[in-house]
Amino acid sequence: MFLRATKRVKDGKEHRYFSVVESVRPPGAKHPVQKPILYLGELNDSQQTAGAKALLVADAATQQTQPLRLFPADRTPPPDPVPAVQVRWQEYELRHPRAYGASWLAVELWRQLGLDTFWTEKLGWTRAGTDWAKTLLVSVAYRLLAPGSEWQCWRLWYERTALGDLLGPDFHLGNKDQLYAVLDKLLPHRAALFQHLRARWQDLFGVKYEVLLYDLTSTYFEGAATAIPKATHGYSRDHRPDCRQVVLALVVTPEGLPLAYEIMPGNTLDKQTLKEFIARLEAMHGQADRIWIMDRGIPTEETLAELRASDPPVRYLVGTPRAWVKATRAQWENLAWQHVQGTVEVKLFREDKELYVVAKSDGRRHKEIAIRRKKLARFLWTLRGMRRESSRDRLLQRLGAARHQAGRAAAFVRVQVPAVDQPVNRETFRCSLQQEKLAEAELYDAITSCAAT
Repeated sequence: MFLRATKRVKDGKEHRYFSVVESVRPPGAKHPVQKPILYLGELNDSQQTAGAKALLVADAATQQTQPLRLFPADRTPPPDPVPAVQVRWQEYELRHPRAYGASWLAVELWRQLGLDTFWTEKLGWTRAGTDWAKTLLVSVAYRLLAPGSEWQCWRLWYERTALGDLLGPDFHLGNKDQLYAVLDKLLPHRAALFQHLRARWQDLFGVKYEVLLYDLTSTYFEGAATAIPKATHGYSRDHRPDCRQVVLALVVTPEGLPLAYEIMPGNTLDKQTLKEFIARLEAMHGQADRIWIMDRGIPTEETLAELRASDPPVRYLVGTPRAWVKATRAQWENLAWQHVQGTVEVKLFREDKELYVVAKSDGRRHKEIAIRRKKLARFLWTLRGMRRESSRDRLLQRLGAARHQAGRAAAFVRVQVPAVDQPVNRETFRCSLQQEKLAEAELYDAITSCAAT
């Protein structure tokens, strides 16, 4: 890296602007190019004191700062109480550059959350002097700024950042094995970590944990995964039923702060997890007037009845099955829509001990209608081209593939296929759009319902 000066003429006067550049050779290029790294602007070229720019320079030895003016080597600084330095920019070299800003922010966030004190008390040091808390900070900052493998963090990334300077001269990262070893030390302190983060989040932002969002997902493993006890076959949200998987359950606040998580066997059913998580949150944070928000399929009717009968009753907002919207149409159809925000409107009505919310969004409705009609048009055009098939067996193969591609939109098209002994033509192979069925489906587009207590 070196310092480059660029000359520009403005208002009849020549100006020089300086940048730190690096010579790099792009893949396949014959000659290197200069890549700008840092723009320094214009140094003081004028012989006059008025308007001279000064920098605030830090002295590492005295831990103090003082103003300093920079001039190119071919310009003599004018007399002034502020000291000046002439820079030989042709001989300037930059060695061992390190990214500072992002690293400083990661360390500052770590300290603001009190994690430096928390992990120092939990992890401590080894007899050889390994500081596990700072090693964990390096691992967390790496995943926050440039996630990748532990080997890349140890071999490449850490040396290119200012973390080593920020963590002090007494800290030494060691080898990549320490980055793996520190992760094994975290699991016993999981509950204490969530308690600590909850308290810090509440102190910093005054958050109240009155609304909690609960959901599940799954992740699968390539290969046999026989060494992972919880990896089993189950319902795959990733559409990979051939792979073993685990189920991940997570509770977060509306602001996105995780309060608890759990890794469960891959064949765990969604409805088997809710009561365990509610009991865990109450044990960690005490019983409170919280509202649990979850998707349909997580709680069963028996689970909801137990939540309502508990002391105190657990409040919830859960999605209802899609068929329920049609089944209760007579109860909410004549009610007036209430505007909430944007294009979202709701209707409210009670049934037994539950409050039901029927919601619709015009923007979502137009989107769903457009997606369905696009698939229908493609499906109908594909059916029209099948009339030229000479073989009934070939026709049935293409028809099955077209229905699979059209998805649910294929249900709105009535198709008549030729009999075994009939040829394929316009009379034996017909299709028609079911207008009434399509209109009824569009009536319920973007209309969903939730049950709440």
